[in-house]
Amino acid sequence: MAAALARAGVETRGFDLSASLIEAAASDGVLAAKSLRDAIEGADVAITMLQSGDQTLAVWREIAPQARGELLIDCSTIDVESASAAHHLAQESGALSVDAPVSGGVAGARAATLTFMCGGAEEALAAAKPILEHMGAHVLHCGGAGMGQAAKICNNLMLGVTMIATAEAFVLAEKLGLSHRALFEAASISSGQSWSLTSYCPVPEMTPASPANHDYKPGFMTALMLKDLRLAQEAAARAGAASPLGAAATQLYALHESAGQGGADFSSIIRLIRGE
Repeated sequence: MAAALARAGVETRGFDLSASLIEAAASDGVLAAKSLRDAIEGADVAITMLQSGDQTLAVWREIAPQARGELLIDCSTIDVESASAAHHLAQESGALSVDAPVSGGVAGARAATLTFMCGGAEEALAAAKPILEHMGAHVLHCGGAGMGQAAKICNNLMLGVTMIATAEAFVLAEKLGLSHRALFEAASISSGQSWSLTSYCPVPEMTPASPANHDYKPGFMTALMLKDLRLAQEAAARAGAASPLGAAATQLYALHESAGQGGADFSSIIRLIRGE
């Protein structure tokens, strides 16, 4: 994503706790920063992408005081409450803020075709959109503070469940003697059609972008899908919403991760369904 900004001619400084990631970004035209403070010094916009709400808030507590009158964008996938707290930190410092989690995975980031699901004020989104459009094909305003995270959590709940259902169908087809190709061609133009089938099929040689073609190299890791499903379950519990399929999917991905598949693409869940 940082490389896409650099390619677009946006002066982009980057910092990460991993020196190797800073070096990789630098090879793509990103200016290597020596620290978090160095990365945002004098910047008009600061973009964060972290693994948890706690990490996001820790970073925003450090950068928000430096960002008076500027724009803060968080592209992490975190809980709605943490996202709302981050917006509050920005507001206290007089900065505009947007929560903008992404969909599209590593391939979408490299191709700058991500979808950004954004929460925040109209003024903040108007300021963020030209920047986000350098990294993505779709920038959607989902509502006020935290609603980008709400949209992402709900989206990935659907994705996790449909991938399991798609994997189950292919394993059943295998048991019945039906070829992968026959099921794919029938379901992809019938009522079983889904993104999990036609864009990210969990068996090889059906779709060009499928990690199944490369022994489930991610893509979108099982560990990250499990994190997002747990966020959805926590959100459902707080909201009093029933989520029985989400609960089942969370348990299955937890089993898959415990079997050493946390670093594999989430579509590798078909291995668990097969009993491998």
